[in-house]
Amino acid sequence: MKEPRTRASFVGVPGELQSMLDGEQGPTKQKAARLVVDLAATADASEFVRIEHAHVSGVSVITGGHGLRRFLTDISGDPLGKVAIPTTLNSAGCDHEKFGDMGIDHPDFLEQQFEIVHAYSELGIEAILSCTPYDRGVDSGDGIGSWSESNAVCFSNSYTSLVTNRESGLSALATALTGWAPYWGLHVPENRVPNILVKVDCEMPDSTDWSVLGDWIGKQAKPDWDLPWGPMPHITGLPGASFEMRKALSAAAANYGCPMLWADGLTAAAPPVDAYQGELTFTRDDLDERYRDLAPKGRVDLVVIGCPQASVGEARATAAAVRARMELGEAISDQRLWVFMSGHNHDLISADGTLDLLEEAGALVLRDTCPEVTPYNRSRYNHLLTNSLKAEHYLTSGLNHMPTSVAPIGQCVAHAFDETLVEAPLPELGTQAPKPMATAKTPRTGDFESSGRGLPSQSEWSVSGRALATDVPITYLGYVNQDTGVIEDPGHPLDGTAIEDTVLFYPKGSGSTVAPFVLMGLVYNGRGPKAIVNRDVCPLTLPAASLLDVPYAYGFDADPTLEINTGDEVSMTLCDDVVTLRVDSRATED
Repeated sequence: MKEPRTRASFVGVPGELQSMLDGEQGPTKQKAARLVVDLAATADASEFVRIEHAHVSGVSVITGGHGLRRFLTDISGDPLGKVAIPTTLNSAGCDHEKFGDMGIDHPDFLEQQFEIVHAYSELGIEAILSCTPYDRGVDSGDGIGSWSESNAVCFSNSYTSLVTNRESGLSALATALTGWAPYWGLHVPENRVPNILVKVDCEMPDSTDWSVLGDWIGKQAKPDWDLPWGPMPHITGLPGASFEMRKALSAAAANYGCPMLWADGLTAAAPPVDAYQGELTFTRDDLDERYRDLAPKGRVDLVVIGCPQASVGEARATAAAVRARMELGEAISDQRLWVFMSGHNHDLISADGTLDLLEEAGALVLRDTCPEVTPYNRSRYNHLLTNSLKAEHYLTSGLNHMPTSVAPIGQCVAHAFDETLVEAPLPELGTQAPKPMATAKTPRTGDFESSGRGLPSQSEWSVSGRALATDVPITYLGYVNQDTGVIEDPGHPLDGTAIEDTVLFYPKGSGSTVAPFVLMGLVYNGRGPKAIVNRDVCPLTLPAASLLDVPYAYGFDADPTLEINTGDEVSMTLCDDVVTLRVDSRATED
């Protein structure tokens, strides 16, 4: 693999960052600086900004996978390769002290998890192992952060003074190592404006109601809506809300790439806009219909609370529901209730007696991990119940591919105590035909040529091959098989198709900010695409392409996701900073 070039003449690079580009601060910071400059170029950023705090995702063995471990190995051993700013670490895949209780059946999982956390710690990152850094009292002031946990990004931008883009795990790490980021996206006040209007026309008394609402909003977004920074709703009609309600709303909305939201009376006032891309109304019927869809249809094997990791308030609400059953002489059998928490909040509930109550009832209270990134033992657990649409979104994906139901905490606890509440057989995924995702693609014929842009770190390349094209975003974590590179996303136009050895066209990535590590793992193992074309700037895709020198292009003068058919033979060249894309033959032609 050739070494990418460094563009020393990039306009506006601060002297400190330039010295990193030149290798004067070691190879690790040089790689990080190249990625920061690539991100700046693709974003058309005119300047760089100092970052005050970073939060890095990509910790669990099952999320980062081989790509994460290989990359951390590649950058280890550099004595100068330490973070330049305060940096915290996302949740891990297990509670190492209760690993046996979790019953994880994954080869070498605990050893690999220790390896990952240790590698991050060697970089100077504080291993808080939490997906809720905002719940720990990070004093952000009025500064700019670089956070990569999607729920934390949405919460921070919506309810606090910390401004952050929706970074990938890799871009947040690059920022942490350099202390610099391109000034772009949500850093720019003019970009922090709503693009969807949502009117809430129903009561919302339970925090799970708010989780349903956030997920519902994301599901309504249409491919032809212009959402350059993702769905950014202005929500009206909501009542006053607890911390847990606000957290549930932003976490679920982040499932679909929402980096911030406005809610009248709960956030800063939404700035005025001339027109919204869409106007939605959420009614009691919408809420009830979603609860019916999400209700347990068969016996529940395990109840999980805490995605994102449970706040002290959520732990106490769970304990209150538990206490009511204990007073009737009942107990939880076989640790059928798992409560996931940060170490910080775990210590707090240990001090006030909440932990003792939960454990006395038979619950398993876990620290440093969360339901989304835990590999469940399928000999024990094949149907989960949770209070979180964030958990449901990822647990039903290929990450665990497990039937998952949703109900408020009180109902969740009832199922934990009584496994006979629903005596029907275990539900199965895929028993109903998935709803096709909306697409505007139609077959194209004739000649096509268009010009776009490449990365500063890539000098010249030429690539040709079979196109794989969609106008629907690709979600790498959970929806692209980490071993085979096959898209496994029911309803997606490319479901069942392998990305290996294709010229891959899609608008941008979606879902988890760990996506670059999945893509890197596929590239390392020879299962990745030979080139990638994005319609929009994609911080979830670009980092992997930049660091592993996968030919990458964007910014074409015509939308390539619509103009290119799957099966077309295409060729692309990068020369003098211009990418030329040409169709050599159409899949629709004889």
